[in-house]
Amino acid sequence: MKKVEAIIKPFKLDDVREALSQAGITGMTAIEVKGFGRQKGHTELYRGAEYVVDFLPKVKIELVIADDQLDACIEAVTKSARTGKIGDGKIFVSTIDRVIRIRTGEEDEAAV
Repeated sequence: MKKVEAIIKPFKLDDVREALSQAGITGMTAIEVKGFGRQKGHTELYRGAEYVVDFLPKVKIELVIADDQLDACIEAVTKSARTGKIGDGKIFVSTIDRVIRIRTGEEDEAAV
C-alpha cells in the first residue's frame, strides 16, 4: 500500500477530487495548509500599507491506496491540479506498512 500526499492550489481541490473519483479511487483527506517553495510569497496592500505574505494558502490531500492504483492516482492528481504556473504543488509517495479499520478490525487491503 502507498500513501500519496499532494500539496495543491485550493481552487483545484474539486477538480482533483473528481479526477480521482473517475480513476476509481475513493477516500481522501483534505487539509487547509499554508506554505511556500519557489513561489516565495508576495506583497499585498492593506489600507495603504504594503506587507509581505510569506505563507500562501494551499490544500494538502492524503490518500492511502493499493499499489496497483498508484500510477492512476498520480496521473489524476497531476493532470487535474496543473495550471502550468509556479506553485502548482508537489506529490509525495511513501510506503504504508499496516492499516487497521477501527470499526471492524479489518487490516491492510481490506481496511483501505
